[in-house]
Amino acid sequence: MPETEAKQQLVDCIRMLEQSEIIDYNGHCSIRLDDDRILINIGSCQRSRLTLDDICTIDPEANQVEGKGSAPLERHLHCGIYRVRPDVRAIVHAHPKWSTFLTMVGESYKPVYAQGSLVHPVPLLDSPNSINNRDMAERLAATLGDRPAALMKAHGAVTVGKDIIEAFVLASYLEENAYRQYMALQIGKPYVFTEQEIALCREKLWNANLFKRTWDHFHAKLR
Repeated sequence: MPETEAKQQLVDCIRMLEQSEIIDYNGHCSIRLDDDRILINIGSCQRSRLTLDDICTIDPEANQVEGKGSAPLERHLHCGIYRVRPDVRAIVHAHPKWSTFLTMVGESYKPVYAQGSLVHPVPLLDSPNSINNRDMAERLAATLGDRPAALMKAHGAVTVGKDIIEAFVLASYLEENAYRQYMALQIGKPYVFTEQEIALCREKLWNANLFKRTWDHFHAKLR
């Protein structure tokens, strides 16, 4: 993919996440261009008004190599995952409220929604600390393991994918599942999908065409 096109995808992803209230004045997403270059939004940008000028380039050691503004402090989060996950080409890190509420009270993420079951089980980093140094990045990467998503206690969430569309869609599914789980808990005990039902969901719903359709749904609503 040409670099300008990748930057535009990253801009669109962040603006869609902001519009969905998954990202606010913080949060960042990245795309790995190649072994040496990672695109990521600068820390000081307005997520709702993001432009191509708000995208900078860092290397796998979290050094900034290009850009008009400074990379976010938690750039280490992205680099730590990329260093140990060659399959990952894009990362979303946000501080979404519903999934974070669950971690704040020790309620584990349960698959209560078909699309949300795709990321289950979701490992938890048992620390609210910012992932702004190599040690914390390595802790998060170890917690994530080979999974597509992880939560951070009283902090936020991370999703990864083979491209930014996949990482975006999984972040949306994770937060929607957490919202439904939270709301159901206000009434009673939510139904949790069985392992067989989860397997069927993955077989039907882990699909690049369906991911693109979800992306297109949110993209069409961009202001």
